[in-house]
Amino acid sequence: MLALNKIKKDILILGIESSCDETSAAVLHSGRMLSNIIATQEVHRQYGGVVPELASRAHQQNIVPTVDTALKQAGITPQELTAVAVTAGPGLQGSLLVGLSFAKSMSMALNIPLIGVHHMQAHILANFIDDASGRAPRFPFLALTISGGHTQIVLVRDYFDMQVLGQTLDDAVGEAFDKTAQIIGLPYPGGPEIDRLAHQGNPTAFRFPKPKVEGLNFSFSGLKTSILYFLQKKQKENPEFIRQNLADIAASVQHTIIEILTDKIGQAVAQTGVRRLVVGGGVSANRGLRERLEELARTGGWELHIPRFEYTGDNAAMIAITGYLKYQRGLFDDLRLTPKPRWDM
Repeated sequence: MLALNKIKKDILILGIESSCDETSAAVLHSGRMLSNIIATQEVHRQYGGVVPELASRAHQQNIVPTVDTALKQAGITPQELTAVAVTAGPGLQGSLLVGLSFAKSMSMALNIPLIGVHHMQAHILANFIDDASGRAPRFPFLALTISGGHTQIVLVRDYFDMQVLGQTLDDAVGEAFDKTAQIIGLPYPGGPEIDRLAHQGNPTAFRFPKPKVEGLNFSFSGLKTSILYFLQKKQKENPEFIRQNLADIAASVQHTIIEILTDKIGQAVAQTGVRRLVVGGGVSANRGLRERLEELARTGGWELHIPRFEYTGDNAAMIAITGYLKYQRGLFDDLRLTPKPRWDM
């Protein structure tokens, strides 16, 4: 087989993601994904959330077989790689360190460029993978990044020219889903469970207050508290209330969260005049949110881009495409690159 990078125009990027509880490796050939392997850490389920120290240990166990599988599925050897891209932040310090140390070792051993990637930028740029959403978005566009740790509205003028217009002041939207799920007895991670149940329930069965936050910022801590107090009150009146109304509770909570997100997006469109919207992050896999955004795009004349499900959660494909775009501009790092648990976009 002719080595792909023997052809001058071809670029082979290895992407590595280890910011939280997913160990992932992907190989990208120019804009086309050859492999995208994700090792999920099941150990956190019993604790109802990610335990940082256990996440770091699991990354150490998973990183070598995950990268090896990604290379084999892509049909290449390490020596054929053009560069290695890795999540440098934001994320858990120990988890980031595992991926970054491995990427540095490969960069040094193979004498290829090292490219540090901003995790949230990568969620946005996942939409530029060839098979991500059918067509790449045009600049400028608005990006809604929604995950377990982040909720942001970003104005994107170019690949690496991004301005955060609004963000959560406390908890992220993913936390709101997961904490609600925990309150009503659903397993971790709770977001997908609420989404599944919501399609069986009445979204207007119960009303929850939407936090009033000025501008394009978000707040979800008050919503979580109001849901908790509401359910505690109902449980005193009827100990079987949650069990009897599980689907309606899930549907009503999801409906409220979606309204909060879409209200802010509507404000952002009105303020900027930008009618192209890109969505990224693990919560963008939520079916209810996708359906609502698609409806708003049709009625409002927006251009909407949501990547395929495999590119929504934490994955190395989004790291590889970001590394590819940075490689084209010569945006490399050296071995002094350190993990950035907190990293402004």
